[in-house]
Amino acid sequence: MRAEMLTSILSELNGTSADIEASGIISTDGLMMAAVLPQNLDEDRVGAMSAAMLSLGDRTAQELSRGTLEQVLIKGDRGYVLMTYAGKEAVLTVMAKPNAKLGLIFLDVKRAAESIAGLI
Repeated sequence: MRAEMLTSILSELNGTSADIEASGIISTDGLMMAAVLPQNLDEDRVGAMSAAMLSLGDRTAQELSRGTLEQVLIKGDRGYVLMTYAGKEAVLTVMAKPNAKLGLIFLDVKRAAESIAGLI
């Protein structure tokens, strides 16, 4: 039941913008809880990398006196990967197109993360 609700939140998030290509909810230890990913992406790989990057971002923010980590943004020539906490035990990862309107995506991701945190 909870997995279905999490998948529903992701489906709604992906539907809010044509720029969002994929999304997933990952436990902080790297296990995929729910995902709306294309066939060519491996859920386990996405989960492990998301958890690792957020952990590294946490440590970087602390070590460089930047405060509490809010999000990690990776920009590549084929698009963006945005990771943010969804409560204390989960990470929301979103993949977006290279020409994405990031302001709108940040807002939609924040709202989805709050909904996810309420369920977990």
